Amino acid sequence: MKRVDSAPNLVIATLWADALTSAGMPAEVFSRYLSSIAGEIPPDQCDPTVWVLDDADLPRARQLLRELRAPVRGSGWICPGCGERHGPQFAQCWNCGRARPDPGSA
Repeated sequence: MKRVDSAPNLVIATLWADALTSAGMPAEVFSRYLSSIAGEIPPDQCDPTVWVLDDADLPRARQLLRELRAPVRGSGWICPGCGERHGPQFAQCWNCGRARPDPGSA
């Protein structure tokens, strides 16, 4: 088991662990509730941490977290089904559920 990174809060740590697990790298969150004793121990020791269960997953896990932290770049798109405008980070229309069209299919 290897520590991937510490997160700023429990919500982010849980999202990261879920993303890693979904990508085939089982992960766990530790130090979930240490924020309640901040001040008794150094604050940076109270952040929740994300760990991968298989040591071999560590490089891939760190790469995935780097990608998750990077903002999505690109142009927005307009849903061909309903005309709703979306940012580049969305792969599906929130309004009608239609998938983003493949840029090469136009």
